[in-house]
Amino acid sequence: MRSCEKWRKLQKNTDSAPVPSILTNPMNPTHIFFTGCLLFGFGCHAIAPKVQDDPSVELAAVTDVQQVTINAADIAKEYGDYDEALQLFREVLHQNPVATDAFIGIGDIYIMQKDWERAEPAFARAVKLEPRNFDAQYGHAVSLQMMKKFIDAVRAYHRALTINPDDVGANMNIATTYLQIGRPKSALVFAEHAVKVDGGVAPAQITLAATYQLLGRPQDALSAYIAATEVMDEPSPQLMKNIIYLLTQEKRYQEVVNTTEQLVRLDPTSNSYEQLGWAEFRLGDFEGSLRAYQTAVEYDTSNWRALNGIGVNNLNRWLLGDKTDIESFQDARIVFRKSLAINPDQPRVITLVLRYGL
Repeated sequence: MRSCEKWRKLQKNTDSAPVPSILTNPMNPTHIFFTGCLLFGFGCHAIAPKVQDDPSVELAAVTDVQQVTINAADIAKEYGDYDEALQLFREVLHQNPVATDAFIGIGDIYIMQKDWERAEPAFARAVKLEPRNFDAQYGHAVSLQMMKKFIDAVRAYHRALTINPDDVGANMNIATTYLQIGRPKSALVFAEHAVKVDGGVAPAQITLAATYQLLGRPQDALSAYIAATEVMDEPSPQLMKNIIYLLTQEKRYQEVVNTTEQLVRLDPTSNSYEQLGWAEFRLGDFEGSLRAYQTAVEYDTSNWRALNGIGVNNLNRWLLGDKTDIESFQDARIVFRKSLAINPDQPRVITLVLRYGL
């Protein structure tokens, strides 16, 4: 069993891939837009290097006693006794300073603790000792990526993939790293290969979807996001929001409403009900939209976007009723003023208030 298999499995089974986010436009309560992944303006020159052993390092065989100690450290690590595991790994290194598995074990622990700065040198030493060790290369790549040393991380993932080209985690993570440096075209081949190797890994599907989305392929992105939901016990709210965004782009408003109704059951928050209010409004169900916006305000009275949604629906009712429904007009006036009291910087709302004398 590979020494870092445990945390790699944990990583593969978490919704950790960078997912494009959906935000509400503060200038318009019934409009959403795509912010995308965090992109960093670096170039990337990641040609897979040939991995060669370092002739300056001569490995000493691990003795039976040292191997027993390494095994004990691995057990302690798996049970979360990191201090004990670190002590055992260091005992081995005191006796045998070129025991690669001990360096990898130490790096694994620091990865689990999200201490990337201490994980990186441990994996770097393991890589120097055994360049053909996949766990060493992979762990080094992860620590570099989490330290935002993206160019070095890409190169390390390439080295890992020369050893095991079909590893799902390495393919998924190098694709993620390419997305982080604004290279979705470079990410595509790895994101697609990760799904080809194992389409049952939800983060791999999500990474592929994010890649398609950044490449301007919304239908392919939507298919990949939906595929991710099919292999998850319960889709995350963010994943549902991404699906809603893409359905909106495709003007599939009934599906937007259906998916948003699932979202409010999964994530009954003010923002989710606000999203449902917007979707119902676009579908023309103004009563449903008003109820959803009102529920959003019940969850959070400071949600000025939902207040605007209530105001728009009441104003719409007044206009459709030939301006005879004075109660709706007054309700619109009240909520728009509440919204402006919370956030005065709303030119469009101010324009509505002035235009209709609210």
